[in-house]
Amino acid sequence: MRFAASASALSALLTVSPAVAAGCLQERAIYGDVDGAYELHFEPVGSVSAATSNHFKVKIARTDLVLDGIVMQSDEPVRANGMIMNNCPEGDVTGDDITACTVWQGVIYSVGADGKVASLPGEGLEAAPQVLLPDLGPAIRNSSIWGKATVAPWDVLTFKGCGQ
Repeated sequence: MRFAASASALSALLTVSPAVAAGCLQERAIYGDVDGAYELHFEPVGSVSAATSNHFKVKIARTDLVLDGIVMQSDEPVRANGMIMNNCPEGDVTGDDITACTVWQGVIYSVGADGKVASLPGEGLEAAPQVLLPDLGPAIRNSSIWGKATVAPWDVLTFKGCGQ
């Protein structure tokens, strides 16, 4: 019985209208979690020669936290590897510096209106109806921002609108 309720909740999270994200490019897409506590605001990378394929900000309701997110495409197999960071130092930094300020790291998936899971679209492509960041909630709960953030999000965020 418990599994049926969980499967039903997951199914509801992964069901979206195909027209919701139509006409919005990924670099302008805004996503939110089911509780209204987290928003991902994608923004243009700003350079065709950048090593990253997507940039985004994570805004957490009822806090002054705004986290930085990047996506870098890997090769063989192609994956959209993402990182969410909080107050990372700039300039010449070490791997330990980056590890200390990383809140979440993993593959970001898109979820189509038909429920099909794929890689996150890059700039210039139509926005995904939903994005899946596996283990985002537990990562936030175990990160340095926990305390300021008091709600851990679901791993699925749904398209809310198209930014400027």
